[in-house]
Amino acid sequence: MSRSTKILAVFGAAFVLPLMVAVVDPQSSLNTSVFAAEEKKEPKYKDVKTRKRQSVGARCAKALEKVQPVLEEENWAVALEMLNDIEANVKTCSSDYEQTQVWKFAAYVHYSLEDYNSAIRSYKRVVDGIGTPPELKLDTRYTLAQLYTVQEDYRNAALQLEAWMQESAIIGADARMLLAQIYYQLERKTESLQMVNAAIADVESKDILPKEGWWGLQRVLYYEKNNYPKVTSILEQLVKHYPKWTYWRQLGGMYGQREREMDRLVATEVVYLNGELTKETQVMSMAYMYLGAEVPYRAANIIEKGMIDGVVKSSAKNLEVLGTAWYQSKDLNNAVKALESASKKSDTGNLQARLAGIYLDLGRDSEAYRAARRAAKKGGVKRPEANYLVMGNALINLHCYKDGVAAFKKSLKVAKTEKSKRYPKQWIRYADTEGARLQKLRDVGATVPSCSK
Repeated sequence: MSRSTKILAVFGAAFVLPLMVAVVDPQSSLNTSVFAAEEKKEPKYKDVKTRKRQSVGARCAKALEKVQPVLEEENWAVALEMLNDIEANVKTCSSDYEQTQVWKFAAYVHYSLEDYNSAIRSYKRVVDGIGTPPELKLDTRYTLAQLYTVQEDYRNAALQLEAWMQESAIIGADARMLLAQIYYQLERKTESLQMVNAAIADVESKDILPKEGWWGLQRVLYYEKNNYPKVTSILEQLVKHYPKWTYWRQLGGMYGQREREMDRLVATEVVYLNGELTKETQVMSMAYMYLGAEVPYRAANIIEKGMIDGVVKSSAKNLEVLGTAWYQSKDLNNAVKALESASKKSDTGNLQARLAGIYLDLGRDSEAYRAARRAAKKGGVKRPEANYLVMGNALINLHCYKDGVAAFKKSLKVAKTEKSKRYPKQWIRYADTEGARLQKLRDVGATVPSCSK
């Protein structure tokens, strides 16, 4: 399907084979049955006045009748040649009304050939024709609006459709949506939204489900106005009636915009559980949401699965987040594995410093000391005073009191606040006291553990 055809399909365009009209000759197959059917219908045009019925003469009707089977066979080139011959012979279809019928047929043929510029010219002749009945002129304006839309001539499309609405007694939701789309292209966003809202209200009042594209345009217009509550409400309708993972993702984003974090988490989880989060940023965002919701174990599992599936890269940053999630889950062994891998890819000593703290919590004092020392040597530690505190504590646990005091003094030196200086001072006093006590025990021959770093 071509782009133009798709556009017409969106707006419900109906370009059908033109019906033959009444003729003077009552024996002709092109008789007044069409009008008889029309007269039974309620009028759909404003200010309808009683007027003499116009008709096609026998000569013109006979000529047009010959064109009809050619059109039905879709032999467009031959049909166009026949119509050109009819128009060239001024005696065949001579009245203003008859000329209108020829132009209408020609426009249909041009449209069928996808020669939209020629179709527009022919339809304009119908609109401007002296013999064109008001109802035909009105219907042709609507057709012109559609064709101008296909040609992306939105200014003329709007003019034709606005003129059509001025005269039409019945304005359907499809027509309002067509004008809404045209207004949107013309940057007439306020008028576009008015038309969309009117169209949706119209069908909803009849218990008809609005089309997906209608809510789509309405959503865009409200989003551009930063009306996030309305956007959220529309997306909630879309996921209910036209469920797509893109709508679920957008709904999650709107919940986040409105700080409805739990709703955001649920919406994103729906997408994740159905395997529709296929990008690293999407998976990591999901993990961050669980960390924010204080469910670190779920966050760790999501990241780890993403790495196994090849969606999430095992970068230093991602491994650090994984390690953090395991640490917050109190799974220190898995935290160590993740942070060890991350530290190998990091340019700073910050991850080594974090590892040192976890090693200390696990009672792996030698590893804690070595990790803290590597962190200090590598540099770039966010809290160097805390790293030296960990180093000092590990050394005390290893009975290396003098080395521990040296580490605490380094912590004291780099500390920037009185609060952060308090702890190394306390540990220095303790290390000095405990080191002196153990040394006295050694002096009297007692078996005391020595430094084992």
